Amino acid sequence: MRSHLLNGLTAEHYRRSVTEGVERVAAKLATTGRPFTGVTADELAPRIDAVDLDRPLGDTATVLDELEELYLRDAVYFHHPRYLAHLNCPVVIPAVLGEAVLSAVNSSLDTWDQSAGGTLIERKLIDWTTGRIGLGEKADGVFTSGGSQSNLQALLLAREEARTEPLRKLRVFASEVSHFSVKKSAKLLGLGPDAVVTIPVDHDKRMHTVALAHELERCAQDGLVPMAVVATAGTTDFGSIDPLPEIAGLCAQFGVWMHVDAAYGCGLLTSLKYRDRLNGIERADSVTVDYHKSFFQPVSSSALLVRDAATLRHATYHADYLNPRRTVQERIPNQVDKSLQTTRRFDALKLWMTLRVMGADGIGELFDEVCELAREGWRLLAADSRYEVVVEPTLSTLVFRCVPAGVTDPAEIDRANLYARKALSASGDAVVAGTKVGGRHYLKFTLLNPETTAADIAAVLDLIAGHAEQYLGESLDRAS
Repeated sequence: MRSHLLNGLTAEHYRRSVTEGVERVAAKLATTGRPFTGVTADELAPRIDAVDLDRPLGDTATVLDELEELYLRDAVYFHHPRYLAHLNCPVVIPAVLGEAVLSAVNSSLDTWDQSAGGTLIERKLIDWTTGRIGLGEKADGVFTSGGSQSNLQALLLAREEARTEPLRKLRVFASEVSHFSVKKSAKLLGLGPDAVVTIPVDHDKRMHTVALAHELERCAQDGLVPMAVVATAGTTDFGSIDPLPEIAGLCAQFGVWMHVDAAYGCGLLTSLKYRDRLNGIERADSVTVDYHKSFFQPVSSSALLVRDAATLRHATYHADYLNPRRTVQERIPNQVDKSLQTTRRFDALKLWMTLRVMGADGIGELFDEVCELAREGWRLLAADSRYEVVVEPTLSTLVFRCVPAGVTDPAEIDRANLYARKALSASGDAVVAGTKVGGRHYLKFTLLNPETTAADIAAVLDLIAGHAEQYLGESLDRAS
């Protein structure tokens, strides 16, 4: 079994095995004509359940044949131009190369003696990102597994900076369309069930700052303590960006920690055309960025950035076997001193490779393309009598629903849209997402693929309308 350990003696075996795998995936990418096969869990589960993990197949080629049947054939392919659903981006090749390198070397980014150059590369990228945001000379941060973890750590820092007991007095303010991880984080941090105060949004799905000011004032009047305001730069459902300068002003006025969840909108940090949409983010105390959303990086690649490096001390614990206190005096750079995780992948290498090959402008060009595509899609929807669209896009998301001619019952329209989404997925012709607006069912395009065209959008809209009409026709047949 030692022949399977990666080391100097097995380098050639490693090269052959990885090449076999890469060739399989490359062939699949080159021949995949649909984003999804439409397979159901009931169809796929028995095939996977039948695998006896205690009886290995023995060689790479046979295992890859099996993997083709169990995974590659039915995987959801985000690189396909008609995958239009969630915040999953196609990935750039330099980042995939970085993934291959970091997996093989297998550095752990918790301490210097496990990562060396990896530690410094991550720190350089943190400095690069805080510089792009404009957080100032005292800024710092750390890579995380994703936006939910970044938001959790940001609110942990805000809780500790508030220095308030009992915790039930603390309040967090976020818009009604903010990410669910805000409420989840509040629960994990031991705050009360009423800790997150929901702020209404305007027609463009941006936080109402007048309502925020009112709630901050009421919080003080009720003897409660405002812990943090979470502004969103790119909401999951709408791609909307809260009015960051106004929110920053209110946070300064009331002495509240300002966190900006820019997991989606962080792509604007490299934009050549739309960077000004993030104006005000430089005044935040903490920022979440997800490079694996709008920097075209493989999952996972996220970071938490803070204005004041000293606040990261709230996540610092020392262990004699790992990062004893003396290493601080010895100026040994241990990233675990800043992180909620201990063992941590060298995910920063993917972004490093991307920047060194493509440059920031290359990333920005791609993100600008999808933002412009969303504008084209919005124009198509606005001009199409079969559809109603909720809001003009700020980033690359479109929320809409099919409203078939002659149908006025909202519940029937809901059912037609739900059916259309399910039927579209089952066909494998395209994958779209869904959400609710005002209690009604809507569909959603999240456009993150520069290869998607306006023609793709128009074709998918025709498919959706066709499925909705089919449902209504069958519904009438059943009723008659």
